[in-house]
Amino acid sequence: MDDVEAIKQLKARYFRTMDTKDWVGLRQVFADDVVMDTTASGGGVVSGADAFVEFLEQALAGAVTVHHGHMPEITLTSSTTAAGIWALHDHIVWPDGTRLQGDGHYHETYELVDGAWLIKSSTLTRLHMDLTGPAS
Repeated sequence: MDDVEAIKQLKARYFRTMDTKDWVGLRQVFADDVVMDTTASGGGVVSGADAFVEFLEQALAGAVTVHHGHMPEITLTSSTTAAGIWALHDHIVWPDGTRLQGDGHYHETYELVDGAWLIKSSTLTRLHMDLTGPAS
């Protein structure tokens, strides 16, 4: 498998493991020192893979999530690094009925570690986001 395809499969695993709440599997897609920036989506910056997975596990507790990544633009920047942009559509429903539906982009870097591509950094930007309050 070529490197670009391996990165596409990495991102697919990211979406699937998040949506299925496979926190152990999700942890495996990140470099240990990953930096995740969700400020444009109302979150913050989280450094470290364990800290980010813990953040997601708490933020998405009981929620149903559906994430779709599309139209990857992946550039190999060296034999062990790459950069990519992914179009995103996501839909989240929390147990209290609060809903988020949005569109945007992931701007990412990747690193090849011990033969496996990992997400090194990710910045989520938003083009549109609908957030509705809890069901009454």
